[in-house]
Amino acid sequence: MRPNTRKNIIYSLVLLAMVILVYIWRNQNPSNTIEKEEVVVNGKITLSGKTMGTTYNITYLDEKGRDFQTSIDSILVVFNQSLSTYIPESELSRFNIGDTLEFELPYLLPVLQASKEINQKTDGAFDPTVGPLVNIWGFGPSGPELKDSVDIQNLLKLVGFEKVDFDSKEVRKSLHDIYLDFSSIAKGYGVDVVADLLREKGINNYLVEIGGELVARGVNESGELWKVGVNRPEESANASDLFSIIALQDKAMATSGNYRNFYVRDSIKISHTINPETGYPVEHNLLSATVLADDCMTADAYATALMVMGTEKAIALDEELEEIQIFLIYSDSNGDYQTFASPEIKPYLSFIQN
Repeated sequence: MRPNTRKNIIYSLVLLAMVILVYIWRNQNPSNTIEKEEVVVNGKITLSGKTMGTTYNITYLDEKGRDFQTSIDSILVVFNQSLSTYIPESELSRFNIGDTLEFELPYLLPVLQASKEINQKTDGAFDPTVGPLVNIWGFGPSGPELKDSVDIQNLLKLVGFEKVDFDSKEVRKSLHDIYLDFSSIAKGYGVDVVADLLREKGINNYLVEIGGELVARGVNESGELWKVGVNRPEESANASDLFSIIALQDKAMATSGNYRNFYVRDSIKISHTINPETGYPVEHNLLSATVLADDCMTADAYATALMVMGTEKAIALDEELEEIQIFLIYSDSNGDYQTFASPEIKPYLSFIQN
C-alpha cells in the first residue's frame, strides 16, 4: 500500500470518528442542557434552542458578526443550576428540602429581593411560597397530586413570603415545609441575564425571548422598533394567531394567561394560576395580562400577579404604580373580548383584524 493511500485512509478514519463524536455530543441532551441553532445574515445574528423546559430565541445586530452562543449557553446552564425546581441539586431544590442555604451562585439573592418587593406591592398576589399549592394542584415537578380541601387548607399555613428571611449571605425558612417556586419570575430573570451579557459585549440592538417573556433594546435590522405579538387568548390558538402587536421602545414584556396551561378534572377546568390567599385556582374574566417594564423579571412577576388579581384590581394597580404598563384582554358578560391598555402603551399598540 502506498504511503499517500495509507495517509488518506487514516485521515478518513479520523474524520469519521470526529463526525461520530460530534453526532453523539449533539444528541446527548440532559434536562439542564441547551439545544441551539445559529443563523448569521448581514450582521443580524439569530440564535434559538431550548432551556428551562421551554424555548429561547435571541436576535442581535453586530457588524463584527460575533457569535456569543457559547457564553449564552454557559450562563443559562448555571442559571438553571441556581433556580430550577426540576434539577434536584440546584440551589433552589436544596433549599426546598432544607431550612437554610448559603448562596453559592449570583442568581438566587436578586430574585428573592425582587420577589419580596413585588409581593408587598401586590398585597401578596405574587408569592413564590405558593409552591406547595402549585404542586398539589398538579403544576409542579411531580405532576397532579390533588387530594382534598383539607390538605389545601393545611398547605395555606406554609404560604406567605414573610415566612422567608434572607440577607446578603443566606436564605432561611421559618417553617421546614415551605417550598419556593420561582416559575412565575425565573424566565423573565433569565431574559435579563442574557440581555446583560449582550450589553456587556457591546451589543446595543437586540431582542431576547425565553418562553414568551422578552426584552427589546434599540432597533431591528430595518432600523425600526422591535415589534412583538400578543396571542389570542384561546386554547386552540397557535403562535401565529395574534390578537395585537406592541412596538417595544427599550422595554421588557411578559404575558400571562390561563387559556393554555390547565387541565380538566371532573369536567372542571383547573387553571395553573393559584390564588395564594384562597389556595385555589383563580376564577374570573381576565384572560390575558401583558406587562411592560424596564426589566423582564419585573414584567414576568407582575403579569402573574395581575392574573391572580383579576381585571378590576389589575387596572387599579396600574393606576397606582409607575414602573409598569399593562395590556389586558378580558371577557364581558356576553363572552366577548374587551381590552384595557395603559395610556403609555396605546401609541405603540395595534390590533389584528380577524
